Amino acid sequence: MKKALVHDWYYVNGGAEKVIHSINAIWDDFDHYALIDFLSEKDRKYILNNKTVHTSFIQKLPTAKSNHRKFLQLFPYAIEQFNLQEYEVVLSSSASIAKGVLTNQNQLHICYCHSPMRYAWDFYHEYLKEANLEKGMKGLYAKYVLNKIRIWDVINSNRVDHFIANSNYIAGRIKKVYNRESTVIYPPVDVEKFLLTKDKQDFYFTASRMVSYKKIDLIVRAFNEMPDKKLIVAGDGPDFTRIKKIAKSNIEFIGFVGVEELKNYMQNAKAFVFAAEEDFGIIPVEAQACGTPVIGFGKGGLKETVIHEKTGILFNKQEVGSLKDAVLYFEEKEFNHEQIREHALKFSKERFEKEFKFFVETKYQDFIKLK
Repeated sequence: MKKALVHDWYYVNGGAEKVIHSINAIWDDFDHYALIDFLSEKDRKYILNNKTVHTSFIQKLPTAKSNHRKFLQLFPYAIEQFNLQEYEVVLSSSASIAKGVLTNQNQLHICYCHSPMRYAWDFYHEYLKEANLEKGMKGLYAKYVLNKIRIWDVINSNRVDHFIANSNYIAGRIKKVYNRESTVIYPPVDVEKFLLTKDKQDFYFTASRMVSYKKIDLIVRAFNEMPDKKLIVAGDGPDFTRIKKIAKSNIEFIGFVGVEELKNYMQNAKAFVFAAEEDFGIIPVEAQACGTPVIGFGKGGLKETVIHEKTGILFNKQEVGSLKDAVLYFEEKEFNHEQIREHALKFSKERFEKEFKFFVETKYQDFIKLK
């Protein structure tokens, strides 16, 4: 079967790109498509085996590399310009726009959906507030564009033959937004790269890109009120300076760290703290692979990856008091580090690749029979 793999965009090596890496490990003969491709040589080798990506006209627009999202109003038109007629199977990896490619009745289109586009649906009001687009002419235009995007997004969901959701949480969102059923296949986590460490040190750890929805500021404010507890914060991003300014002396910021250093902190921390509402959340699973319990916000994908009181503690509200209570409760509990790691192994790369391969090949055989 001649295959195309369509991804939203390539510019970082994040969770969605780890899914692409694993799909390429199953089949190595894809033609690749995306709105833009600004990967480093190192990331391109890991994610795409150095393969070329067919990009849209957005690739050549001024400032596309630094801020491609400013061209949101052009995304639907851009993704529909890809001519995929020669492919029998089209796989899309979509948290935004990729599933909107045009296909016909002689093609099988399977979408691995990381989420319906967050900024158009669940995070619509937060997006406008953070971008200072709640009022004025710019705000009016942004609302108009997002309204059009939502209409297009629902319509193009009918172009997908089969949806795969990355969690039960996202399966529910797909049903709510698109009124479509989906099969859950958890994304791949390279758990074998994270080693079990039983002797934990006396510090808490969190790591994330410093953007608002990750709620690192909430974690910092909570630990500000617990001066006897040390918190180490890894990561960089737009909110780094603002968050660092509010931190007290018991909180250490180490900025961006490489994979080996990140693993070292995760292995030795007494707990990994996570306050975001994530669709799945790979890094809490990586922490558990180290035998490190997670103190996390009990909504979204984390409810499926962290077992309350067995592999971590879940708190109910994205509030300082709720997180503080969770930390204090955590310190009263004892955790079996080997059991925590054993739980994390359920989310391995090997499991994902086996399940994904079986799903695609089964649907392909059904598709062939109907042709």
